[in-house]
Amino acid sequence: MTASPHWIEPFPHGIYVRPADAWIDPSRPVPRALITHGHADHARGGHDSVWATPETLDIINLRYGRYTGENAVGYGDAVDLNGVSVSFHPAGHVLGSAQIRLEYQGETVVVTGDFKRRPDPSCAPFELVPCDIFITEATFGLPVFRHPPTPDEIAKLLAMLEAHPQGCVLVGAYALGKAQRVIAELRDAGFHDPIYLHGALEKMCALYGEHGVNLGELRPVAGTDKSELMGRVILAPPSALADRWSRRLPDPVTAMASGWMRVRARARQRGVELPLIISDHADWDELTQTIRDVAPREVWVTHGREEALLRWCQLHQIRARALALVGREDEDDA
Repeated sequence: MTASPHWIEPFPHGIYVRPADAWIDPSRPVPRALITHGHADHARGGHDSVWATPETLDIINLRYGRYTGENAVGYGDAVDLNGVSVSFHPAGHVLGSAQIRLEYQGETVVVTGDFKRRPDPSCAPFELVPCDIFITEATFGLPVFRHPPTPDEIAKLLAMLEAHPQGCVLVGAYALGKAQRVIAELRDAGFHDPIYLHGALEKMCALYGEHGVNLGELRPVAGTDKSELMGRVILAPPSALADRWSRRLPDPVTAMASGWMRVRARARQRGVELPLIISDHADWDELTQTIRDVAPREVWVTHGREEALLRWCQLHQIRARALALVGREDEDDA
């Protein structure tokens, strides 16, 4: 383990970029924040000035309201903050998600935020950004987490729908990113029937549409006759799966789209009948391959299954350290 460079320093509540006097994804209000994406464990209200992609700013505005100072930075564009060159690059996680590249006095640091490398029709694909220090997540940083091909999981969903014509398939999916990805993957698989939404998903799906993501015909569950919901795919936040709201649906098969569905005990605990292993995070192979591809001098692990990834780095003669940031978990819409 090496000491952090003098100009960038991790704290439990965020990563501080000293010469820029700015924080990356801080978990408490700060005067200047650089935000990787709009999930609640990375973005929040209360900052004075914020730098983020235009899409992320729109997502934050929808969820938390406007900041006093908003600075939109497009992918690949760079801004100078007191001598630190800051640029945003696609992370492949959700709409607008970005890796933040920082360059100062000849040293380059990349903060990935959350990322994945698999194709996703609902957001820009991950971009490899060479650097000296690579700050990566490790949500699924254990060898057991190897996500199956997404089309195979979508095929399971469609097969269940076909086998259950008098009922419906109710899919639990996070309101930002996961719901829109499931819809977009269904469209890519040739499913063009109307898809029905819990009210909590409607505004975010509309925002994706405003940014050019075609999700096809979406209808609200509210006000829809029960008979019309037979043979339909319905999306809702995970918290609604066992809620009174779901009781009005016609014989629903409960599904859940999450990388955690690899752990069957989690599926059973949540009463999930159809686990769909669809993740917006890199799995073990993606994490390790990305480190190989980036070829950094040093790796910092921000959250998740840190020990296994640190050990992997050690075995491959890569310097690595854990940062132990607080409040970094998969977003839960409960």
